[in-house]
Amino acid sequence: MATASTNLSNYDKTKLPESKDFKIGLVVSEWNNQITEGLYQGAFEAFTDCGVLKQNIIRWDVPGSFELIYGAKRMQQVKPELDAIVVIGCVIEGETKHFDFVCQGVTAGVKDLNIQGAIPVIFCVLTDHNMQQSIDRSGGKHGNKGTEAAIAAIKMAQLKKLEN
Repeated sequence: MATASTNLSNYDKTKLPESKDFKIGLVVSEWNNQITEGLYQGAFEAFTDCGVLKQNIIRWDVPGSFELIYGAKRMQQVKPELDAIVVIGCVIEGETKHFDFVCQGVTAGVKDLNIQGAIPVIFCVLTDHNMQQSIDRSGGKHGNKGTEAAIAAIKMAQLKKLEN
């Protein structure tokens, strides 16, 4: 398991770009909200800890992980001033193939947004076998994938700024 001995919340602020002026969008799934709220908190706290101003962080909620794609696309369209978008979701495997279809669809959708759009979209969607794995990665024993996604967003926002 990739995160078995990794704390997802570890980062070194001294190695990150100045973030005060970055504008960040967060699109958060309401499904499995115990997990997605933990991921959101991890991301929000990492952004503010790294200097992103609270007023430069916007949040939109969508019903489920599959809807993250449309939410992020729409955010790219109506908020072109954003430097990065993080999509936050959680899909837990059940007894049917639905898990596979949702995971594949969201992954492909976020990939397409990154290829076609001008704003980087960071994938923060847990795709776990059970609830405990998701708890462990949203503020539990493995730290918080939301924190990791925020750090990736800061790095990609800096890359986007290099275009200008």
